[in-house]
Amino acid sequence: MKPPTRPVFLDLARLRLPLPGWVSILHRVSGVLLFLAVPLGVAALSVSLASEAGFQAVSGWMTQAWAKLLLLAWVWAFLHHLLAGLRHLAMDAHCGAQLRQARTTGAVVLAGSAVATLAVAGWLFA
Repeated sequence: MKPPTRPVFLDLARLRLPLPGWVSILHRVSGVLLFLAVPLGVAALSVSLASEAGFQAVSGWMTQAWAKLLLLAWVWAFLHHLLAGLRHLAMDAHCGAQLRQARTTGAVVLAGSAVATLAVAGWLFA
């Protein structure tokens, strides 16, 4: 019996990943973003608690557009990681592990995190 041939060149641009796969990859990306945000959040908290001038400085940073966008990225990462984590826990308990249910819950995770992030963005940039 001849072994199956392996692709010599894998074109990642043409690779079609199913929706649950994207949710899983974004779950990992959001986890990395949350991990990287911890030192920044701790530093900002430390500066803001050190003195009144430090609090005013951090408050001033938070009025900047770049800081709001950074905060918005953190909010998306948190919401997506939370929803996708709950989805993964349910799937580990064999709830929603069928293909149709996995696609539906994947769409719910993506839509839920996007809608909630847009709601926070509307509040933040209002």
